[in-house]
Amino acid sequence: MLSDDELIKKCIQGNDRQAQKELYNRYSATMFAICLRYMPTYEDAEDALVTGFTFIFTKLESFQNKGSFEGWMKRIMVNNAISMLRSNSKYALTLNEEAIPDRQSGSNTIENNINAKDIIALIRQLPAGYRSVFNLYAIEGYSYEEIAGMLNINIGTVRSQLYKARKILQNKLTEHDR
Repeated sequence: MLSDDELIKKCIQGNDRQAQKELYNRYSATMFAICLRYMPTYEDAEDALVTGFTFIFTKLESFQNKGSFEGWMKRIMVNNAISMLRSNSKYALTLNEEAIPDRQSGSNTIENNINAKDIIALIRQLPAGYRSVFNLYAIEGYSYEEIAGMLNINIGTVRSQLYKARKILQNKLTEHDR
């Protein structure tokens, strides 16, 4: 089995299709999970994955071995998904001013266990703008400033969308607990 460095070199030198296939097979599941967190449908996530890998293969020579290769690819996938959301009006990556239902009074803890699959499903139900901000902050670990720059919104909007996303998720988790 070739190392990432060897695969990268083979992909760059002569456009080796077998090396590209191996690289894709090695990382596609991880990258697809990232795409699923941002895109509203499975099919849209598949499109984002293919577009992201196409970009990765055309820009491999720009990877400078500063940090991990997987981290570099993850950043490309996140940026690609956000770009797709921003460029397609059907996703409406804008501030969604829908009313957030008040949380019912009661316990602040969730009594029953909830698995990761359920949490991901709840996150995917968020409006596109909230989902993107939540993923970038809570899952990817970007700062408010970085998110504002990536989404071309102000920091106050980032904070507001993150707050509202958390509130919606808290309500959904409370409902799930019942």
